[in-house]
Amino acid sequence: MEKHPNQVLIENFYTCFQNKDYQGMQACYADDATFSDEAFQNLDAAQVRAMWEMLIRRGKDLRLEFSKVSANDTTGSAYWEATYTFSATGRKVVNKINANFEFEGGKIKKHLDHFDFYSWSRQAFGPTGVLLGWTPYFKNKVRTTAMGNLAKFMEMV
Repeated sequence: MEKHPNQVLIENFYTCFQNKDYQGMQACYADDATFSDEAFQNLDAAQVRAMWEMLIRRGKDLRLEFSKVSANDTTGSAYWEATYTFSATGRKVVNKINANFEFEGGKIKKHLDHFDFYSWSRQAFGPTGVLLGWTPYFKNKVRTTAMGNLAKFMEMV
């Protein structure tokens, strides 16, 4: 059975991610694409492209597995796990993520990643994450830091 072109697009996106090919990932997005997850909220296309480049360049020990890829003409989904060392604390993280996509013109137009922020924060921040990772204050602090890091990265490239 032949795969839907948007399923092939998602598989190509994650294969590029596995190979640390941020340019290949960037090419999968539409010119007006958007992205959101628990840390990076409401990114525009330029920010999305820069985010993947930043994460790949900084993620020296990043490993990625993906599965459950499905897609039709307008929407798609996938499950992926990223294993890496969180640079701010040096702690190992295994992040389990459900991705949802919307497509337009053979490209990703909207990309939403969902993961358990509290589970991630306990791994990434240890005792601090256990104590504070469930709070809106902590989540907002992580988001502010992530967006600040992205803005600084975009100024440098």
